[in-house]
Amino acid sequence: MVDMPHGVDLLGVAHFSAIMLPPHDFARAAARAGFGAIGLRLHPAFQGAPYYELPLGSRASGEFKSVLDTEGLEVFDIEFFVIDPSFEASAVERVIESAADLGARRLSVCGDDWDRGRLVANFAALCAIAARHGMSVDIENMGWRVIKTFQDGAALVKEAGAENAGVLVDGIHFFRNGATVSEFREHSWRVAHVQLCDARGPAPRTNEEMIAEARGGRLAPGAGELGLAELVAATRPGTRFSVEVPLTGDKAPDDHLSRLATAAKSLLERSRR
Repeated sequence: MVDMPHGVDLLGVAHFSAIMLPPHDFARAAARAGFGAIGLRLHPAFQGAPYYELPLGSRASGEFKSVLDTEGLEVFDIEFFVIDPSFEASAVERVIESAADLGARRLSVCGDDWDRGRLVANFAALCAIAARHGMSVDIENMGWRVIKTFQDGAALVKEAGAENAGVLVDGIHFFRNGATVSEFREHSWRVAHVQLCDARGPAPRTNEEMIAEARGGRLAPGAGELGLAELVAATRPGTRFSVEVPLTGDKAPDDHLSRLATAAKSLLERSRR
């Protein structure tokens, strides 16, 4: 495991960083790379997106928990639900229940419904279901969704009024959509999870450009120009960190994950001095 400095909890890595690896293989690779926690993609982020199922009580779930024990890993979070006009919170409770059984503590969502009342109601309903299973729900802003900015996410959390609702800060989505560290400090009490990734050059302008960067243009933490060090320094004690940088090209997953762990640890060390 990575020995994280200054009280920072176990460093995690998002499944999207090596989504081609099924959960068992991803867990082993993450452990070899030096991560102490992982996220899992247990629900598709968009139509046709890869994801994996580990149903409650299934043989696959039991075997996966054995892998976690052997590797000394924990599952910190799962993803990903899109709260759009067709979303029904009750329809995803099975996934939440299976995630909680694996030890997951948080799940991430995005908001993509222009009907504000329905969006707030569905977000609150999901939070209520998650609370029954001991989990929290984090809203992640994305420039091509209705909840575009960090401030949009913070406003939704406030309006929903759920104690287990939070804001997930992803490096690219936070900075590329205009947020500042000052704004972060104002709402940091609602941020329990920060995903580290970096980028260079001007921010994308069109939805297509934003999606392309988010899915294939991220850099390892500290390899770009985003203000990650200042952001990390502004987090509250107990904030969890993970890395989300999708593997592109022909790099080996083990090499990619090891490079991400080293880069993130270095960034956290510099930021927390």
